[in-house]
Amino acid sequence: MKFPRKPREPVDINLAPLIDVVFILLLFFVVTTTFTRETQLKVDLPEAVSGTPPEAAVKTPLEILVGVDGSFALNGKSLVRNDLTALMEALRVESGGDQHLPVMLSADAKAPHQAVVTAI
Repeated sequence: MKFPRKPREPVDINLAPLIDVVFILLLFFVVTTTFTRETQLKVDLPEAVSGTPPEAAVKTPLEILVGVDGSFALNGKSLVRNDLTALMEALRVESGGDQHLPVMLSADAKAPHQAVVTAI
């Protein structure tokens, strides 16, 4: 006796649930991951075995202050005139002729821009 064969149903894999699971896993890993920023870099500097230590010559910076009215002060002392030549002369006298001293410029927030540019 010959039994009729049932036609085979084509096997299809439904990918929609698989894609949903993959996206949920991706979202989980993105949310739970912590990102660290390296703000400091650990460096082991070499030490000198021989030689002479450098001289500790600390140069005190010259501080130019620009006031609200555009007046200049050098190291806390006000200048008589508020022009470029007076500022340069005061810098030369205060530095003792050393042109490699650091200079700090502090200006008031309401100081005229031209006075700040002159000091620069």
